[in-house]
Amino acid sequence: MTSVVLGASMLSACTEDKKLASDAKLEKAKAAKAAAHAKLSNAATAKANEVGDIPVLMYHRIVAKPAVADDRTPAQFRAELERLAKEGYVPVTAAEYVTGRINIPAGRHPVVITLDDSSPSQLTLAANGEPTPDSAAGIIREVAKRYPGFRPVATFYVIRDLFQLHDSSDQRQALAWLAANGFEIGNHTKDHLDLSGKSQDQVTQQIAAGHALITGLGAPAPITLALPYGNTPRKPQWAATGRAGSTSYVNKGVFRAGYTPAPSPFAARFDPLAIPRIRAGNSGGNCEQFCSQGWLDSLKQNPADRYTSDGAPDTIAVPAHKAEEVNNKLRTKVLAYKPT
Repeated sequence: MTSVVLGASMLSACTEDKKLASDAKLEKAKAAKAAAHAKLSNAATAKANEVGDIPVLMYHRIVAKPAVADDRTPAQFRAELERLAKEGYVPVTAAEYVTGRINIPAGRHPVVITLDDSSPSQLTLAANGEPTPDSAAGIIREVAKRYPGFRPVATFYVIRDLFQLHDSSDQRQALAWLAANGFEIGNHTKDHLDLSGKSQDQVTQQIAAGHALITGLGAPAPITLALPYGNTPRKPQWAATGRAGSTSYVNKGVFRAGYTPAPSPFAARFDPLAIPRIRAGNSGGNCEQFCSQGWLDSLKQNPADRYTSDGAPDTIAVPAHKAEEVNNKLRTKVLAYKPT
């Protein structure tokens, strides 16, 4: 009799365990369904479009008296950054963009700020170790302080004339300050040589020398390259990987000079070896249409065309009708919602 009672008790306990496991599984499924619904709801509320276009803005000297079309005054640079902040843009570095690490709040838009040629107008450190107020770095940090959520980051594409610093210890200090403060240091070749039509050896030597210049001063190895004059080598792959002497390089993103917004890194049309940038400017010739002011105007007037985040970096949120625009290799991350 005792064994019969014991067996019945064990059977009852086993049944209860199965019921608890089933209930737990059901609750887990409900929680997962609720979380998925919340993500879809959040994406729809944000009007997320993570295959939309991203402005990659190209700046050069920031000087009080512009001498060439690519120069901007401190006031012009500050005004454009303020416009970006007011219109919901959040800066990301070139490296973050090309690797898809776009972790910004829902409803906001990424922008990549790039500065070519390492002019002293971009970074000059004062006696207190901080950038001068009207330098590009100083202005970026100033605007970020006044507009919470506007990240003080940019990508500086440097060449051998490193901010016109001739002492290696001063050069090292400048690059260390950039790296310590969240700025990316990118490769622009050592001598700013036009790479179009050059041999493979010439191309790899210039890029490797730029890479060695940066790492030799203690800065992180660059993973993005801005092509001098925006000109692509005869074989684009030469800009992505190569070796000269003891220096090898791997660039996950190669940037050109114009003249359109760049595709999302999640889009099927994204080409990491030919990323377009937008020249800074607002007037003169075709600049009104193809420079920064014109394109920012266009993206503002056509918000469905630009990249808008859902705030969840683990998914690629898109309106359902844009799901086919996502790179096939990334389809498992797609969160497709029906716009309301």
